[in-house]
Amino acid sequence: MAKKVTPYKDSSLGKKEQVTQMFDNISKNYDGLNRVISFGIDIKWRKRVVAILKKKQPTSILDIATGTGDLAINMIATGAKKIVGLDISPGMLEVGRKKVHEKKLDPIIEMVVGDSEDLPFSENSFDAVTVAFGVRNFETLEKGLAEIYRVLKPGGTFVVLETSVPTKSPFKQGYHFHCNYILPIVGRLFSKDRSAYTYLSESAAVFPHGENFNNILSKIGFIEVENKPQTFGVASIYVATKAHNEQ
Repeated sequence: MAKKVTPYKDSSLGKKEQVTQMFDNISKNYDGLNRVISFGIDIKWRKRVVAILKKKQPTSILDIATGTGDLAINMIATGAKKIVGLDISPGMLEVGRKKVHEKKLDPIIEMVVGDSEDLPFSENSFDAVTVAFGVRNFETLEKGLAEIYRVLKPGGTFVVLETSVPTKSPFKQGYHFHCNYILPIVGRLFSKDRSAYTYLSESAAVFPHGENFNNILSKIGFIEVENKPQTFGVASIYVATKAHNEQ
């Protein structure tokens, strides 16, 4: 079992409550900092997630841990008629709702506060479910994945974009330097929450990426599980399907 990492080491709150507090704290700076920290490469990764789902022609999509709504907004390109962006942080959603409204996408995109481990939707509700940089924040990973499986329609597609750790030199060393030194420094300089960006790098380091995550998805019941490493292995896109005979 992976070591449990939380944002605030001296807090008595559970991981879920700490993650909510952390994202509320950094919500106003999150988009700008993300671009700086990832050198903008995360934009390209999200486009690849959209391209995967566009081929599936989903009518309804649930984007979990939607944050400020970047992926939910990108999903418009799939042609989906209904997109729900769900997040545990009201602060992040507030930023996301403004972006959705400015782009006049309110008729298609709905932003809702919700818990990934207790989704407020009935079984077999969505053609596709996505999570970008959010599964490592689940308090209980398998519980959250089981909930996703439940609300996904039979034959539906689950796509995860998440950080991973490169295994080949010199990318491995460069990744560790970036996470251990650059990311926390940038976070401290531009965010009022000193712990947030240390947590984000630590949680990425302990996340069961690659084949380990594939195995967890298969254990939950997903089929056709595959992962696609991105940019020298610093992130991965995981694609999985809910079996057609599941009702």
